[in-house]
Amino acid sequence: MTGSHALVPTPPKDHTVALILGAAVWSGGAPSPTLKRRALHGARLFHAVKVSAIIACGGLGRHPPTEAEVIRRLCREQGVPPEAILMENRSTTTRENIEFALPIAKAHGAGHLIVVTDRYHAPRARLIARRLGMPCSTASPPGTGTPWTRQLRYAMREVPAYLYYLLWPGAMR
Repeated sequence: MTGSHALVPTPPKDHTVALILGAAVWSGGAPSPTLKRRALHGARLFHAVKVSAIIACGGLGRHPPTEAEVIRRLCREQGVPPEAILMENRSTTTRENIEFALPIAKAHGAGHLIVVTDRYHAPRARLIARRLGMPCSTASPPGTGTPWTRQLRYAMREVPAYLYYLLWPGAMR
C-alpha cells in the first residue's frame, strides 16, 4: 500500500474518485466473478494512486449482503483503508448506481469519476454519468473468470440498453 494516502487526511479539491458499479452477489455472500473483478480493479486504481477514494455501489439483490458491502470487503482485503471507501447501498440498476453515488462523490469533493465496470458495460455507464452531469472516464478490468460466451451475451444485451439511454430522454428519470 502506498503511504501517500495515509499522509493526506483530506483529499484535494476536485480529486478523482472510483465509482465501482455493482454486480451479483451469490449465495452465502460470495461475489460473482464480475463483482470481484470490478472490486479488485478499483483497489488496484487506489493503490496506483489514480483515485483518492472508492464509492462502492449496489443494493441488496437476490442474496445478502448488499453489493456495496461485498465491494467494501474485497477492497479492504486488498488493503484499501476503510476511510477511503464510501458506500452507496440502495441502488439496483446501473442508472441508480450512478445517480445515487453522485451526491456522495460531490460531497466528498470529487471533480472527476472513474467508473469501474466491464468493457462491454462501460459505454452505457459513461453515457448515464455524463447525462447526470458528472464528468467521467471508465476503467475496465480484464474479463477473466467469465466464459467468452457469457461475455458475448452480456455485450449483446448492452446494445439495446445503450440505445434506450441514448435515444429516449425519459430513461434518465
